[in-house]
Amino acid sequence: MTEDPSFGKIFDGIATRKQMFELLNRIPDAPAEDIASGKAYANQWFEIRKSEFELMFDRLPPLFSRAGMFAMSELKAGTIGSVFFDIMINGRRRWFAGYCDLANRGSPDAMRTAIIEHEKAAVANLSRSDALDLIWERAHDDFRGLAGQFNPDAWPAEHHGKRTFLAY
Repeated sequence: MTEDPSFGKIFDGIATRKQMFELLNRIPDAPAEDIASGKAYANQWFEIRKSEFELMFDRLPPLFSRAGMFAMSELKAGTIGSVFFDIMINGRRRWFAGYCDLANRGSPDAMRTAIIEHEKAAVANLSRSDALDLIWERAHDDFRGLAGQFNPDAWPAEHHGKRTFLAY
């Protein structure tokens, strides 16, 4: 019996719709038999936006749907299929897409667990600077800006151009 490959994130950041389709349609650099069997895709995942999660749910009837996850009815290769996740991590809802071996009923739950562990560890190990960069990247444009950009008189000159966030 062969051991499942470890789970791996294949894209840093949150994939746009175009990037999501590129990732779903990509052909990995692997032997042809691994691509045909689906082994080259198994246990890989990436983060998407809520709108892409909902788009994929509306595309085809799901193969299965459970609380916080569903699988596309079309398989990628062999028994490997696309599974989409809606997961609460550190008090924030996030959405992910990944490839699971659907012949193994526990594969989607194992991937969900791996995603949560990876994302919690990634946030726990961030430096202050990296954490601020992550907040900046994920904050909506309405809640972030550069000091003095629109009203220079409201900010001391030494702070002009520094990143600012609106927090409640």
